[in-house]
Amino acid sequence: MMGSSREYQRLSGQVAVVTGGGQGLGAALVARLVEEGAKVVIADINLDAANHVAKDLESVVAMQVDVTDYSQCERMAQKAMDTFGRLDLLVVNAAILIAKPVHEFTSEEWQKVVEVNLAGYFHCAKAVVPIMLKQGSGNIVQINSKSGKKGSAKNSAYAASKFGGIGLTQSLALELADKNIRVNSLCPGNMLDSPLWVNSLYEQYAKNQGITKEEVRQKYLNQVPMKRGCTYDDVANVMIFLASSESSYMTGQAINVTGGQEMK
Repeated sequence: MMGSSREYQRLSGQVAVVTGGGQGLGAALVARLVEEGAKVVIADINLDAANHVAKDLESVVAMQVDVTDYSQCERMAQKAMDTFGRLDLLVVNAAILIAKPVHEFTSEEWQKVVEVNLAGYFHCAKAVVPIMLKQGSGNIVQINSKSGKKGSAKNSAYAASKFGGIGLTQSLALELADKNIRVNSLCPGNMLDSPLWVNSLYEQYAKNQGITKEEVRQKYLNQVPMKRGCTYDDVANVMIFLASSESSYMTGQAINVTGGQEMK
């Protein structure tokens, strides 16, 4: 499939901004956008990571952006215009996850998750929509989660932020549908081999569930009818579909990519 996508280049001529594009899933999404012919602005709070991703890719620029600061999101949108002359696609990928029982969460930790994942989404959308309105076209794809569809024990901040993200997607989609701007969310399952899981979540979940990291992995595998974790390619395939004209009659949707784990 990757070979055919390079031949086809469904996003040729498009300019995209990817938040959280300096590492993990975000970096994989950037690479796939470039394969599909897009020019990309990588926006990440870690500038070194963003530069590392950008250095080997054509028509890609990197910048430091904290999505909790609206003025930085405005500069992000302007960077796309100054560098490439237009802005067709916003991929909202920047997110954080802190998992604790409710009585162990500090208010500051809980608020931080919501600020990055939900307010950050709003800031990015608010920054790009005026440009898209002026262009007469645009597309926003939020990388959400299966936790945006179903509550998550000892993970209340993340689930609340992701539920809110789907509400924001639907609201923006209704507001912008007649302006030729589409807004959709993509809800991946657990990416069990990703750096987020390997370097952080296995340890967090083992601690708050009282089991080993190996047992955590098996527990989450057992919840998936297809019996494997979600991969970067699984997410990128659907992102490209939502970004392309092939999905031109779709807006306000929250698409599951969960191996059958979530079906509504």
